[in-house]
Amino acid sequence: MPPPRTREGRDRQDHHWAPSEEEALEKWDWNCPETRRLLEDAFFREEDYIRQGSEECQKFWTFFERLQRFQNLKTSRKEEKDPGQPKHSIPALADLPRTYDPRYRINLSVLGPDTRGSQGLGRHLPAERVSEFRRALLHYLDFGQKQAFGRLAKLQRERAALPIAQYGNRILQTLKEHQVVVVAGDTGCGKSTQVPQYLLTAGFSHVACTQPRRIACISLAKRVGFESLSQYGSQVGYQIRFESTRSAATKIVFLTVGLLLRQIQREPSLPQYEVLIVDEVHERHLHNDFLLGVLRRLLPKRPDLKVILMSATINISLFSSYFSNAPVVQVPGRLFPITVVYQPQEAEPTTSKSEKLDPRPFLRVLESIDHKYPPEERGDLLVFLSGMAEISTVLEAAQTYASHTQRWVVLPLHSALSVADQDKVFDMAPPGVRKCILSTNIAETSVTIDGIRFVVDSGKVKEMSYDPQAKLQRLQEFWISQASAEQRKGRAGRTGPGVCFRLYAESDYDAFAPYPVPEIRRVALDSLVLQMKSMSVGDPRTFPFIEPPPPASLETAILYLRDQGALDSSEALTPIGSLLAQLPVDVVIGKMLILGSMFSLVEPVLTIAAALSVQSPFTRSAQSSPECAAARRPLESDQGDPFTLFNVFNAWVQVKSERSRNSRKWCRRRGIEEHRLYEMANLRRQFKELLEDHGLMTGAQATQVADSYSRLQQRRERRALHQLKRQHEEGAGRRRKVLRLQEEQDGGSSDEDRAGPAPPGAGDGVDIQDVKFKLRHDLAQLQAAASSAQDLSCEQLALLKLVLGRGLYPQLAVPDAFNSSRKDSDQIFHTQAKQGAVLHPTCVFAGSPEVLHAQEPEAGSCDGSRDDKDKMSSKHQLLSFVSLLETNKPYLVNCVRIPALQSLLLFSRSLDTNSDCSRLVADGWLELQLTDSESAVRLLAASLRLRARWEGALDRQLAHQAQRRLEEEEQDAPVSPKEVATLSKELLQFMASKIPYSLRRLTGLEAQNLYVGPQTIPATPHLPGLFGSSTQSPHPTKGGYAVTDFLTYNCLTSDTDLYSDCLRTFWTCPHCGLHAPLTPLERIAHENTCPQAPQDGPPGAEEAAPETLQKTSVLQRPYHCEACGKDFVFTPTEVLRHRRQHV
Repeated sequence: MPPPRTREGRDRQDHHWAPSEEEALEKWDWNCPETRRLLEDAFFREEDYIRQGSEECQKFWTFFERLQRFQNLKTSRKEEKDPGQPKHSIPALADLPRTYDPRYRINLSVLGPDTRGSQGLGRHLPAERVSEFRRALLHYLDFGQKQAFGRLAKLQRERAALPIAQYGNRILQTLKEHQVVVVAGDTGCGKSTQVPQYLLTAGFSHVACTQPRRIACISLAKRVGFESLSQYGSQVGYQIRFESTRSAATKIVFLTVGLLLRQIQREPSLPQYEVLIVDEVHERHLHNDFLLGVLRRLLPKRPDLKVILMSATINISLFSSYFSNAPVVQVPGRLFPITVVYQPQEAEPTTSKSEKLDPRPFLRVLESIDHKYPPEERGDLLVFLSGMAEISTVLEAAQTYASHTQRWVVLPLHSALSVADQDKVFDMAPPGVRKCILSTNIAETSVTIDGIRFVVDSGKVKEMSYDPQAKLQRLQEFWISQASAEQRKGRAGRTGPGVCFRLYAESDYDAFAPYPVPEIRRVALDSLVLQMKSMSVGDPRTFPFIEPPPPASLETAILYLRDQGALDSSEALTPIGSLLAQLPVDVVIGKMLILGSMFSLVEPVLTIAAALSVQSPFTRSAQSSPECAAARRPLESDQGDPFTLFNVFNAWVQVKSERSRNSRKWCRRRGIEEHRLYEMANLRRQFKELLEDHGLMTGAQATQVADSYSRLQQRRERRALHQLKRQHEEGAGRRRKVLRLQEEQDGGSSDEDRAGPAPPGAGDGVDIQDVKFKLRHDLAQLQAAASSAQDLSCEQLALLKLVLGRGLYPQLAVPDAFNSSRKDSDQIFHTQAKQGAVLHPTCVFAGSPEVLHAQEPEAGSCDGSRDDKDKMSSKHQLLSFVSLLETNKPYLVNCVRIPALQSLLLFSRSLDTNSDCSRLVADGWLELQLTDSESAVRLLAASLRLRARWEGALDRQLAHQAQRRLEEEEQDAPVSPKEVATLSKELLQFMASKIPYSLRRLTGLEAQNLYVGPQTIPATPHLPGLFGSSTQSPHPTKGGYAVTDFLTYNCLTSDTDLYSDCLRTFWTCPHCGLHAPLTPLERIAHENTCPQAPQDGPPGAEEAAPETLQKTSVLQRPYHCEACGKDFVFTPTEVLRHRRQHV
């Protein structure tokens, strides 16, 4: 038991009694946490060179401990020789630089506590120890600068050894004399990193360098920033989608081609740039080819603008001649000798039926390297594979091999990985261990990885092509070109003699095409044509492409944009097309955003549109994991994939808002790639800002903070987040990290097992994506939107499906008639142009297809068939899908189910009927048979009215917003909230209508004999149009009557004759009591113009009488009432009834 403290002892402790100088020196402990805290508070403040809690702070203390150990050792030796030597002196350090000249020092002021007003520090720490600490700090800074200068000297030697170093002055001189210069260099010549620096040295301060991929922008900005001694993000920066390090001091910016085109769209003359570097032009990407055409037109208007085209030595004359024989500076590559080994794969049975790629030839290469080359010889392996599926197959086998040998670290590399996982390929392997990098063609030119000595070339590449006939994207595997094979081989000879293993025969190589097919000749061009129309570059057919696309592809794109309403009949942009051109998404996704802006469902539409614009967040490995499937099941929606993604994002936001939960673990447990959710959040914010800029939604209300304490807490949190971000950026690139042997586990994420964001000073433990997310987004607003999404009513859900369905139309699929007798994995669907499509394995309906089957026949209907082809039901459904992708099968991707009859009546671009409207054909391929012709007529009339009101309201809103942007002043909204609410109510009532009908896909023979053809009766009357803008007349090709631009009445072949439109039956109007013999067409006309019909909309879909529709019936004539002074369009019976009202 310790003795009790005396009163004097208590007083000395309570009043912070300071010991004497001698006592303090004897009991001094540098490792005391309180001592270190006091020193850090005094010397490592926020504005100092070393900040408290930073990685640099940890490095200093490590250095300081070494200093103390050396000091103690040196002092004891000197005491033996000279006991009179003062104990507290600091001798020269043997491990600090001796030859470093201090005049090269970057002078940094190290202020002590005496100059900062912290006089209280002297009461806690002896002045002698403080001075000693200050001298140690100066030693550390001096030592660090000496190391930096050593690295700089090595860097300058490496730069001088690059082949392009001898051509720097020539490039600058040629650029001075010409406006366009082509720099062609082989692999390893250094053109991508050195040419921007030559321009910076020559005095250019506004340089843009385009790259085809985001990963190349980031890696090149880091490298050039390091080599030019610029602080990362200062003079050299990058700008990609959702992320930018560009500042006012930036002189060189690396950006994607798409972003530069967006800048040209806003400022066609590009006044912010002096020099444009277009890198990797030989890859012939779609936007790269378009950018070259834009620059060719821009250069005469900007004679001061310089352009440098950088290419591999592939088809150089094509680019030179395109720019009026621009001069070419050809730089030889710096390649060491490369041994090419042809190892054609023998025909061997694969390990499983579903596995197209056999990983054994790749494992044999690993074995041969292990046997032939000792582990002391450095050299990593780069394997080129065609796609992510192939990477996953080889990755699994290579990881198994690596776990046995302990001599390999296997890493994937493709564009779908997060930036953090992509960066791991640049890290170092442990001693005696090699890296095996499994990559797509992204590593051919866009990414350069040092240390590669061995290359395995599978000879295959996957490319996306578009089939305009089937209207699908086709991801196919092709043999590469000879130019690509040479590019891959060159990756093995950058740092020393290398070996390239080609897994094909030399005869195969000789049969390869010389160059790859340009992307513009094999992909869909609708987005490009829309962008060209927005940039006012003229007719796409006559645009000066470096190699023009196929004329059929251009015509298909123009027709598609006209069908989507983005172009009018003269191929000019419509109001909705102008807005679609501003949105960085596909046309169908952009339509969703615009349509959703009309209703009070903007927040859920924003989330769904963002989710459909990124790659699927569900991992491939999770598809076969029962644990992941069970954890993800509560998030799945039986309405479709967009709603499942909607639930996933909202649940993730809720997890993010709870500090006690770790979102990375939450995602990993459910088989979700979290960086896809970060992309959704970023894209959602961008969509929201675009809609706000165009006036399609009001700006978000500022979050009200409860009190000053909450505001203070918010500022503290953001300050801490900024500090974490700054520390991460400063620490990145300072030294190459060393990989662990198990680095590839869990998809290659080395930090996934760490729980939660790390505190300041945690170094690599910080989740930088989480930090950026919290800095970029208002988490409270996202949480509020996610919470409100959980309370969506059935009506709101139905309206949301309606918006999605119209946005995705005409991308529809109908279930096969025999699906009810098939098992889950064999469900078949048909689109208009492609038969036999199946559900994608990630589709929510793939596991529960029964929700897509039509219900059992309703009471009173006769159906004895075993299939759904002739089943009479009110529950038939169609699938709207985002894309149709064909790999080994045609897959429907991201599907949502919608009611068939109502959707077709509201969305169809072509709607044809028979004489009593009991048979309808939508878009020439889907037939609907209704048993009740009375209900069919009423439903058709309601759909005409709703389509007109919806389209009119949307056109007025878009035209109003465009006019307001031009006049830059606030105006009253053209569509009132009451009108929107009424329209929403009537749309929901229409969608909820229940009428039994059958649904089937027409056969090819039936579609050819669908219409009655042109009518030859000369006495056929010309009837007034339903909308009053034009008269309805016989359709010139289908027959029948063209009622609107999409509806043709009585044009379908049937058992009745051509005179059936003149056959009338007695009918009584439910509104005004008119009883007369009318045809179905005349009944629709009367219902649409009946003066006694309700003006606020019908209570249900069976009662539809819009006030906007006008005269159609041959019985109606213009009538002016003298009593009330109004004009009407009445039949004789209606005239008499109206006159009686004034009696």
